[in-house]
Amino acid sequence: MPLVSDNQITGVLVKPLRTFRDERGFFREVVRDTDPFFNVKVGDVVAGSGEAFRQWSHSRMTHDVVKAWHYHHVQFYWWYLAIGQIETVLFDNRPESPSYKKRMVFKMGDAHIHGEDTLEVCVRIPPGVLHGLRVISAEAHLFYITSEIYSPNEEGRFPYDSELVGHLWGENPIVVENDRKHFVPTSTRKLIA
Repeated sequence: MPLVSDNQITGVLVKPLRTFRDERGFFREVVRDTDPFFNVKVGDVVAGSGEAFRQWSHSRMTHDVVKAWHYHHVQFYWWYLAIGQIETVLFDNRPESPSYKKRMVFKMGDAHIHGEDTLEVCVRIPPGVLHGLRVISAEAHLFYITSEIYSPNEEGRFPYDSELVGHLWGENPIVVENDRKHFVPTSTRKLIA
C-alpha cells in the first residue's frame, strides 16, 4: 500500500516495507514482480511481467554526497536503501501532471537504527520526476531497479543547486561535475497516461 501524503506526486508510490526482526537481524521483502507497486506499463510491456525488468544497480556513497537533479524521459526507478540513511527529494517537473511542481522530501533507511522519522520503504519514481538525495549517515548503499538499460541520452540533469527546485542540501555537499551540469535527454519524453 502506498504511503499517502499531502504532497504526493502523481505516479510516485512509496511502499512501506514490513521488517521481521529477531536476535539474528531481520528479514525484509522489498518487491515482487506480481506486486501492483511494481506493475507499470512501459511501452507495450507491463513492468513486473518479467519482461520489463532491465537493470539492477547498487550505489555506495559516503557522508554528505549529493546526487541531484536527475530525471528520465522513459524509464521508471524503484529505489531501496539497504544500508545507511539518506534525505530523498522528488520534484514533479511534468507540465501535464496534476502535481506539477510539487515536492516530496523524506528520509529513507532503517528506522530501528536512524529513528522514527526515517522510512523503511521502496520508492517508485516515474519518468519526468526529478530525483535527488543527500547521504546523512557515514555511508549509504542504494539499490535500484530500472525499467530500461541505462542510456546517457535518456537521463536528464539539472545542477544540484538549481533554482528550479530550490532545495538546500546543507553545508559542503560533495558533488561531481555531472551534478553541476544541465542536460536535456534526446529521447522522446513519456507523458503521463
